[in-house]
Amino acid sequence: MSFNGLGMGMGTLALVSKAKTRSISAENFNGEKGKAAMATEGTGKNCARELGRGWKVSPSVHIKAGETFTVADIKGPGAIQQIWMTPAGNWRYAILRIYWDGQEQPSVETPLGDFFCCGWGTDDGRNHKGANFRQLTSLPVCVNPGSAFNCYWEMPFRKRCRITVTNIQTKDPVDANRGGMTLYYQVNYTLTKVPADAAYFHAQWRRSNPLGYKQVHTLLDGVKGHGHYVGTFIAWGVNNNGWWGEGEIKFFMDGDDEFPTICGTGTEDYFCGSYNFDVGKEFGGYREFCTPYAGLFQVLRPDGLYQSQQRFSLYRWHIVDPVRFEQDLRVTIQALGWRTGGRYLPLQDDIASVAFWYQTLPTAPFPALPDRDYLEVV
Repeated sequence: MSFNGLGMGMGTLALVSKAKTRSISAENFNGEKGKAAMATEGTGKNCARELGRGWKVSPSVHIKAGETFTVADIKGPGAIQQIWMTPAGNWRYAILRIYWDGQEQPSVETPLGDFFCCGWGTDDGRNHKGANFRQLTSLPVCVNPGSAFNCYWEMPFRKRCRITVTNIQTKDPVDANRGGMTLYYQVNYTLTKVPADAAYFHAQWRRSNPLGYKQVHTLLDGVKGHGHYVGTFIAWGVNNNGWWGEGEIKFFMDGDDEFPTICGTGTEDYFCGSYNFDVGKEFGGYREFCTPYAGLFQVLRPDGLYQSQQRFSLYRWHIVDPVRFEQDLRVTIQALGWRTGGRYLPLQDDIASVAFWYQTLPTAPFPALPDRDYLEVV
């Protein structure tokens, strides 16, 4: 059987394929062959006024407040192989959705920043540009200077792929451009045969702010189908002094009720660290790290004035150790610190997460996203 161009890596790089390479951007909205760089209108028109067509006339789009922009609408079969985006504005107020094979229910629904592991970052003018930037270098997600979001999740589809970004900022009745968002983007994909056992990519955002006392944060629930869990991102805001990561992550699968099949031993253990990520005050205390499969890549420390809380960004990719399920899946994590007498302290932290997984269709409905004020990083 000939190579279909999927599952790319060093082991398949030398194989030729009949797969067709295509790319969608503001310079080629539909990814058509021989139709890129033809724009005569666009966000770069004035800059290219002396050069004309073919000279960066349409490098980006402007999404007005309250509007939804269709980033891509592709007929299959094929697969998304890489997405690059650079959004200007509040990254929590840009909602990314991906729909597979004509479903009305999105299989990906998350604030755009969180999808790319940037749950605390913003480029909305309130902070110095790049103040919250941290380099993220992992296999499926990279964040590069200054706000370049990249993902390499392979996302196969059979009939149709539709990607949208919604700007949920409030419309201004006087100035239609106020609250707008500029988006630079490129979606690289292939048109090819998709094997029968290929599942569909999913991602879901949830937030507990604050987490209820003696409650657990639910990363994922209500999943029905056959698939495997492949990753976790958490933006964790601490509301107490002391260590915050004694809590265990639990995977309830295929009918598990009170007790899970998989239980971790601590938050830092699940994210492939140890002993509080702490290398000692003489070495800076919390030590950021960034690896292909796991990391604590961002530590936002109090500044002694208005930035009063410690905040953390953590990721864990189950690429070589996916958590497989056949019927259903629920994933939770505890928030535990320490109190007097060597006792655990249930914490009431701000925890926002994105769960990543593959499964068969149909996609079960997600919980409704909260309103804009609850989404906001405050």
